[in-house]
Amino acid sequence: MSNDTCIEFVDVVAGYKDFMILNNLSFKAKKGTITLLLGPNGAGKSTVLKTLFGLLKPRQGQILLDGVEVGGATQKQLLAQGIAFVPQGRNLFGQLTVFENLELGGITLGMKTTHERIPEVLEFFPRVKERMNSTAAALSGGEQKQLEIGRALLLRPKVILIDEPSIGLSPMVVGDVFKLLRKLADQGTTVLMVEQNVKSALKISDEAIALESGRLVLQKPASELLADPHIERLFLGGAHAAAATSV
Repeated sequence: MSNDTCIEFVDVVAGYKDFMILNNLSFKAKKGTITLLLGPNGAGKSTVLKTLFGLLKPRQGQILLDGVEVGGATQKQLLAQGIAFVPQGRNLFGQLTVFENLELGGITLGMKTTHERIPEVLEFFPRVKERMNSTAAALSGGEQKQLEIGRALLLRPKVILIDEPSIGLSPMVVGDVFKLLRKLADQGTTVLMVEQNVKSALKISDEAIALESGRLVLQKPASELLADPHIERLFLGGAHAAAATSV
């Protein structure tokens, strides 16, 4: 494993009961980059994030973080090793305030450390900072997504897994979220992202990985894929065709 590799899947098989979603999946993601997972519905994109975050245990294969095996580790262990997960949809406590939601996000750190880090995190989110005493339910969709990311940042993660961050957000807010992810990557955080807004996501990503039936079918620089006329077909399920025509 090279020194700049942060995440590595080696022949990973994972799924639900007898139904396998990931089928001998192997790929690498470099440190301090944004890697975008692409593919049709059911290709295994979200399953990659869930397996990496310990929500699913791999049936076989290895998952390495900085060269250390983490496959099958608990979420608590993975959080301690610097992996944070921002899942799809809204995952906030709506009746609690912004401040209380942040406190809960730092529960593994202890209150003293959490309270020290909250101001630092809020510097990324001036709109959320202004609404510290509002309930999470009273925030706009964009503010709620920013609060979720802020909660993850409290842990000062070295890896952020983020699933469909643009769902339900206006184009302007999506732009803000993408700029933040790019800034975090430029500061050294590794971002592994699933995103339906493919062209916008490719513009801020470094690498793109295409999955089909839980297998890797294409990995190349995001800028190359953005320029590929087959991009739409790739996203909608023609990854093999796109790979063949780009050879």
